[in-house]
Amino acid sequence: MATTLETAKAAIERIVLDPSYHDLLAVVKGARNGAVYGAKVRFPHALVMVILFRPGTLRQKLSLVLRATRTHARNLARFAFIYKLTCYLLKHYGATPGKEGRYDTFLAGLLGGYVVFGGRSKKSGKISSVNQQIVIYVFARVVLALARLAVKPEGGTGLPLVSRENVSGAISYYAWPVFAATSWAAVMHLFRYHPDDLQPSLRSSMTYIYQQSDHWDSLRNFIWHNK
Repeated sequence: MATTLETAKAAIERIVLDPSYHDLLAVVKGARNGAVYGAKVRFPHALVMVILFRPGTLRQKLSLVLRATRTHARNLARFAFIYKLTCYLLKHYGATPGKEGRYDTFLAGLLGGYVVFGGRSKKSGKISSVNQQIVIYVFARVVLALARLAVKPEGGTGLPLVSRENVSGAISYYAWPVFAATSWAAVMHLFRYHPDDLQPSLRSSMTYIYQQSDHWDSLRNFIWHNK
């Protein structure tokens, strides 16, 4: 029995290490890594947020944690699989077989983003809150990256006016304080007058910090407990 298992393991390892299968196996490992990373990131976050801030029994809370973790892990795995498989197909069966096209990654990301993160729940017809958080996270970092590219010195990827050396340096120095201040000004204004339009987890956090801090009726729920 042990010999059979060792033989099977050796055969599988030969396949895994065979360069001719590398690109296809990278699709599988991409899905694996997406699932693992999604679970590692979502589980502790969901555990803390749900246990501390969501009402319900312990069983209900644990169910929410596991559901959010499963959704995050599954969707990152699905996206990685679709993205890497699409890149593989475009590289090997595209306009120039064997060579990666300049826009292959963009097209693969477009397809994966639409299929995995662009849909609505079949039951509720709503966009998953987990998907919203992932997409907003990605979008924020895309905007920051594009802003950096826009002010890169002339000769690079910068825009004509703002990439001049003296202008680029000034923008890079002052942009973050302005961005931070206007972001917080906007979110506080929205929370005050349009709270229902904010993302639910953000609204929940802000309600705890800024609204529930207005109410107490004893020393106990002034310092030790919120309510």
